[in-house]
Amino acid sequence: MNSPFKFKQFEVHQDRCAMKIGTDGVLLGAWTSLEPQPDSILDIGAGTGLIALQMAQRSIAETIDAIELDENAYEQCVENFETSPWSDRLFCYHAGLDEFTDEIEDNYDLIVSNPPFYSEEVTSGDASRDKARQNISLPFNELLEGVSKLLSKKGLFSVIIPFKEEAEFINLANEFGLYMVRVTRVKGNPNADFKRSMLEFSFFKAKPEIDELTIELERQQYTKEYISLTKAFYIKM
Repeated sequence: MNSPFKFKQFEVHQDRCAMKIGTDGVLLGAWTSLEPQPDSILDIGAGTGLIALQMAQRSIAETIDAIELDENAYEQCVENFETSPWSDRLFCYHAGLDEFTDEIEDNYDLIVSNPPFYSEEVTSGDASRDKARQNISLPFNELLEGVSKLLSKKGLFSVIIPFKEEAEFINLANEFGLYMVRVTRVKGNPNADFKRSMLEFSFFKAKPEIDELTIELERQQYTKEYISLTKAFYIKM
């Protein structure tokens, strides 16, 4: 029996999910702006449901929806929602983004996604994990097209991607009328290269806020910025 991952206010079972809880999801769920407070939030490619759960903890949004295509992950996400303190506000759809976009008429004030983004062919020997990690299961252009249709006019879209894909992703977003308003580039330690970019988009052009975040000074010695960002979730922070 795999024990759940325990956070301060909720726990996440992940034994049936190909993609386990990692720093990326926790970071995005902690970093995403909730100004102004959104009434409705959508998590695209929810996996365990982690980011949606973080949104429920941090916000007063009445509607927090998630979509997940993988059947095992979907079922686990539903269970994690149902056992959380916010089960009345969380709902997961078993659907792909294109199918969901065609059926849903509502728009969302905030959309978040930690998309599968290994564009190079990756094989770990675990087919469901590989699918979750490769962006062939949700190419960036499909993600951005879906977001452009589902985001409310004044809404925000928040995403985490590999740093090396940042420029291409921003250019692609512009083609769908989405413009970067904030970026935080993430590195593991002071001597490492940037590994991730957390990006926030809206339909309005603005001068973007740009900063960076280092996770550790050295092994297991976290920076005060990282602790400040994640302490609402991690038990040991």
